Amino acid sequence: MAFMNSSRLSALVLVAALMLAAKAFPHDAVSVEAFAAQVGWDFDAPVSVQKVSPNLLVVFGVGGNVAVSIGDQGVLIVDDQFPQTIGKIQQAITDAGGGDIDFAINTHWHFDHADGNPALGAEGTWLVSHAASRRMMMSEQLVDLAVMSLIQQPYPAAGVPVITFDTAMQFHFNDEKIELLHFGPAHTTGDAAVIFRGSNAVHLGDVFNNSGYPFIDVHNGGDIDGMIRFCKGVLSQIDADTQVIPGHGAIVGIEVLEAYIDMLEMTRKRISRMIDAGMSLAEVALAKPTADYDERYGDPTIYVHRSYASLARKGG
Repeated sequence: MAFMNSSRLSALVLVAALMLAAKAFPHDAVSVEAFAAQVGWDFDAPVSVQKVSPNLLVVFGVGGNVAVSIGDQGVLIVDDQFPQTIGKIQQAITDAGGGDIDFAINTHWHFDHADGNPALGAEGTWLVSHAASRRMMMSEQLVDLAVMSLIQQPYPAAGVPVITFDTAMQFHFNDEKIELLHFGPAHTTGDAAVIFRGSNAVHLGDVFNNSGYPFIDVHNGGDIDGMIRFCKGVLSQIDADTQVIPGHGAIVGIEVLEAYIDMLEMTRKRISRMIDAGMSLAEVALAKPTADYDERYGDPTIYVHRSYASLARKGG
């Protein structure tokens, strides 16, 4: 989940930073629809497409990046955005020579990556996720974004994954091996990295955000140490030529993922030391532990807030 391109959200983040300094952070939960309106998402905007390999492309639009495998065996996608964008995604697939979507893998359960599930499931698409993500989709969830909270409603039966895994599983589809890997709680409790071995590409969902600082869903089991461990686990499974598809932002090489891991490790160390020194959340935020990374990753308010929460519950 990432929301870096909205001026309205930037205003909310500024207000949140001021409230942090004042040691006050009240906010009421809103619906996904209200949140989308507040951050100004335009569901009518066109999608764009980038080819990764002869069989693999990525669709960019509102919500998480969608990887698409097209071949003789059919169509497999990773993440599915929103019901309002499914038609555009399907048209991009049709334009690329594909047919209906046979499988949809969710990298995690957050609405901006999985709200297309009910529409696809109702049409016969097989939905796949980590077991923990399936559980989260089956009941109402509160997502604490620090600047606000929102309520994600449970999905109907048609939108709940029918195929799940715990640590690893494989597809042998469209002439390549597609591996699903889980390295423990990270962005959420149920993250999946999807490696396309023949195309030499990996989709990390929101464990890797290339549009700004990551959001760590601490309220639902997310963990900064888990983010680091997950990214390193994926890095150990790929090579120097692998194309890395983030949950949000442009496709990059592994050097960008390596720099992201370095940022997570350094900021984690700094915030942990501040917690050990007895500093409050407001004091940590004012100390600017991310200052030398802000030019690259943007406003750190949410990241610092959630990292502090992740580390404070473990004592630093």
